[in-house]
This record gives sequence, C-alpha cells and structure tokens, in this order.
Amino acid sequence: MLKYIIKRLISLIPVVFIISVILFSMLHLMPGDPVRMMMPENAGSLKDPAAYEKLYEETKIRYGYDKPLPEQYVRWVGRTVSGDLGFSSMDKKPVIDVISVPLKNTLVLNLLSTVVSFFLSIYIGIISAVKKDTFTDRFWQVFSLIGISIPTFFIALSIIYIFALKLGWFPSNGMPLMPNDGSLAYYRELLRYLILPAFTLMVGSLASTSRYVRNAMAEALSQDYIRTARSKGLSERVVIYSHAFRNALIPVITVVAWSIVGMFGGAAITEQIFAYNGIGRLLIDSVLARDFNLVLSLNMFYAVLSLSANLLMDIGYALVDPRVRLD
Repeated sequence: MLKYIIKRLISLIPVVFIISVILFSMLHLMPGDPVRMMMPENAGSLKDPAAYEKLYEETKIRYGYDKPLPEQYVRWVGRTVSGDLGFSSMDKKPVIDVISVPLKNTLVLNLLSTVVSFFLSIYIGIISAVKKDTFTDRFWQVFSLIGISIPTFFIALSIIYIFALKLGWFPSNGMPLMPNDGSLAYYRELLRYLILPAFTLMVGSLASTSRYVRNAMAEALSQDYIRTARSKGLSERVVIYSHAFRNALIPVITVVAWSIVGMFGGAAITEQIFAYNGIGRLLIDSVLARDFNLVLSLNMFYAVLSLSANLLMDIGYALVDPRVRLD
C-alpha cells in the first residue's frame, strides 16, 4: 500500500509543475502593473516624476520584477517552498499573514459542512435505495433535483431571508465581534455565525452526494450476490452494510471527494454573500484589487486541494478494491 501511495505522489509532481507554470504565466497577463500596486501608499503624492520613477524602479528591483519571467518563476518557486508567499499589494503585508486567518475560517466552515453532509448523504442514500420507489425515496429524489438545480446564491439569499430576517434566529452575515479568547461563549457565538453559510454549502453537496449514493446502492442491491446473501439467512443489516454498501463505495468515494473540492469552490460565493472572512471571499477581493501574489497563492491552494482530493480518492479505491494497486 505504501508503495502505491508513493507512486501516486510522484505522479503528481509534474502535474503541480505544469499547473504552477500555467498559473504564473496567466497571472502575468492580468491587466494592471503589480509593481505600481506594491509601491508605498504615499507614492502617489510625489510630484516630481523623476522621484516617482526612481521609487518605481527600486520597488521593481526589490520584488524581483526586473528579472526575466523564467527567473521570476524559479525565484517564486524557491520562496514558496520555503514558506515565503510574497507580499500582498492589497493589504501591504506578507501574503502568509493575509491568508492565515481566512484559511482557518474556511477550513472550519468546510469541515463542519463536509462532516455533516457526508453522514447525512450516506444515510439518506442508503435509506432511499433500501426503500426504492416508496414515498421516502421519491421525496429525497425530488429534494436532490431541487438542490442540484437551484444556484448557490439563491439558496443563500433564501436562507438569510427566512432564518435571519423573518425568524431572527441567526445573524445574517459577518463574523463574531467578540475577541477569540478560547472561551465557550466565543465558540457558541461563532457557531451562530457558521450555521447559515454551512447550511448553504450543505444543501448542494447533500443533494448531489445522496443521489449518487442512492443510485450506487440501488444497483448493488439488485445484484445476484445480494440475493444469495439473503437466501443464506443473513440479516438485512449485514446484507446492506457489509455486502451492498462495500461494493457501492467506489462511485461514492469519487462523488464525496469531488464534493469536498466543490464546497471549497462554492465557498467563494457563500462567503461573499454572508460577509464571512474566508479565502473564497479573499480570492474575489484580491482579483478585484489585482493583487498578483495573493491571487497566485490562493489559486495554487485550490489546485493542490484538487490534487489532494484526487490522491485521497485513489487511496480510497485501493483500500476498497486491492486490485486497483496492481494497475
């Protein structure tokens, strides 16, 4: 198994290299001058054109923009590997400091959404498959179609209108105003702000994942080996979970892995609507501000996240079906 994982990790290296080259090259084609964006805030007050140009050249040299593009790329890779993600022109401080808090917030939001959505999807999918063509199955089928069809922003606005504006149960947007002192009161307040955006992310993921689980389980339950297991007198619980569910795991692993990536992607819209301080909202702001280093770092994060999900998916396949390791 370890040999298989190492093999998969090595195969990701050229993929990461190609993605990084593409992102680095494309972002250099963004409109605007990153050097001017990184100049001190008082640079615009310089009335002497010569003094302004001198400051411009100093800033260009300081951040390495005077070097050829290939050399800039090599220097950027070297800094990134050492943990230096560059300087944010939008916040006027290192990128690593800019993204640390939003990244933690997004991880908390997505972890809550993913865990709850995963277990609910498995449960709903299995129940729907076991009770195929009953009212329960049809109800969740309709829910899945609605959840998949409705855009994320509409779900978010509807949730805000019902639970925040009409019922007043939760805050409509923002983050807790009280400082993070590690107290129970702070985490209780944080949970109040998390519930609506987490519920928004859950709806789409729950709808799609439960539908795939239901279809995979329904197909597994129709196989001959299931009838054989039942004819041997095995309990329905053992037949469902030990035989049918195990063989339905391959497509389920695929959907769950990509739904996690989809949640992070969908978080950009959700965080913007709920004014939640996460990396999705930060990415939108950095693009609008033409913050080269911040946009590059966040895009690489999403790329590595997708590749990590793909790696975990392959490992999951190998655990469920050992024959995969021989391919």
